Amino acid sequence: MSADGTSSSDRRRFLKSAGVASASLPLLIASQGGAAATGEAPRPAVAQSSTADTAGYQILSLDEAAFTEALVDHMWPKDELSPSGSELGIATFIDRQLAGAFGQGDRLYSQGPFRKGKPQHGYQLPLTPAEYFKAGTAAASAACARRFHRGFDKLTAAEREQFLHDVAGGKVADAPLDLAAWFNGLVYPLFERGAFADPIYGGNRDKAAWRMIGYPGLPATYSQDVVRYRGKPHPRSANPQSILDLS
Repeated sequence: MSADGTSSSDRRRFLKSAGVASASLPLLIASQGGAAATGEAPRPAVAQSSTADTAGYQILSLDEAAFTEALVDHMWPKDELSPSGSELGIATFIDRQLAGAFGQGDRLYSQGPFRKGKPQHGYQLPLTPAEYFKAGTAAASAACARRFHRGFDKLTAAEREQFLHDVAGGKVADAPLDLAAWFNGLVYPLFERGAFADPIYGGNRDKAAWRMIGYPGLPATYSQDVVRYRGKPHPRSANPQSILDLS
């Protein structure tokens, strides 16, 4: 049971429902890379490796990796149905995305001047997504240290739950940036896609998340089956196919 009274089965049902929407995306569309001050359309993220098991992080520091692994392990806890978030490769996915074209702000307008925009105008910061992730991680870690006198990775499950609720709800007001916008607009979408994307991008290792939600993988020709098998595993989900399987 989590700190807010949410059972593990409730959390698992939520993750499954999120995966149904995410796993069917043939290309990853970066949520924060969509539009800068120019109103540019979102572009697909780029795979950084042909294997999900490439060792080491490409852009995350040791402290950032510890924070990220603790975060994804709390948001995707290990149980009898699936491995933990870090074992599933979600932290690896996040690292690869931040190290690639998306994270480096490919095609984002970054020269200024920057005008105050509305949320529907898209990404409005003079930072690349990688810089934004790092700045948010540092701010969240500092806020965590002020409150608990230790790092996020050293907190109990109940403390992590409460802290993340406060971050997502905009209740951490002593940070140098808007942590609610950072978490809801960048971190959570990366987490969700890292769990359910094709394994070639570093997450969804061994297609564990696809098997858990009963998704058959590629090719993406199951439009009628979405209705036919709604709420139950697809017959081909026991052996889902990935990009590498069809290459």
